[in-house]
Amino acid sequence: MLTPVQTRYDKLGPRLAENLRKRHFEAWYFTDTQDALDKLYSLVPAEHSVSWGGSLSIDNEGVQAALGKKGCTLIDRDKAATPEERVELQRKALLADTFLGSVNAIAESGEIVNVDGFGNRVAAYIFGPKQVVLLAGMNKAAKTLDDAMVRARTIAAPLNMQRFGDRDTPCSKTGSCGNCTSPDSICSYITIMRLCKPRGRIKVILVGKDLGL
Repeated sequence: MLTPVQTRYDKLGPRLAENLRKRHFEAWYFTDTQDALDKLYSLVPAEHSVSWGGSLSIDNEGVQAALGKKGCTLIDRDKAATPEERVELQRKALLADTFLGSVNAIAESGEIVNVDGFGNRVAAYIFGPKQVVLLAGMNKAAKTLDDAMVRARTIAAPLNMQRFGDRDTPCSKTGSCGNCTSPDSICSYITIMRLCKPRGRIKVILVGKDLGL
């Protein structure tokens, strides 16, 4: 028997995908996570170079390893031996064939909201890689654009900050957004993707599960 949460996701998900398509994103909704992953793998040719932004949705599903086994060339900043090499890999990722990630929030009307500390993730989403593939659980859905902004700033950002034990921000200490200007803030860059240009470059795979934060 479906839970009330799953029933809600299955009703809302197809409509959200349709609203994303109206904004020129390619978008799909899947109830099952494996079906969503199969779609993701079908979108990435073996000859592609692939990189990604920080995303628990991607990391927890083992997407990078699966694409590596497929034959894709992986640009992995976490394999850098020095901070300087890490930055160079992040720069190289901006010209990857495919860039993977998730979202911090999606309004039911189809706008996508993200916050980023250094900007490399949202920069790649906006321009550079040939295609961007975003895997997003339906827990990221918000009623309005304003609600999506609130989710990104006051839910996603404080939750993500708990992943880092050495950051000095109000939300790392209290769990609540302090609208800070700390050098450690992960809300340096706040983006709204209201349209996809060129059409179809950004592909959004919605999953009727809670994925990521």
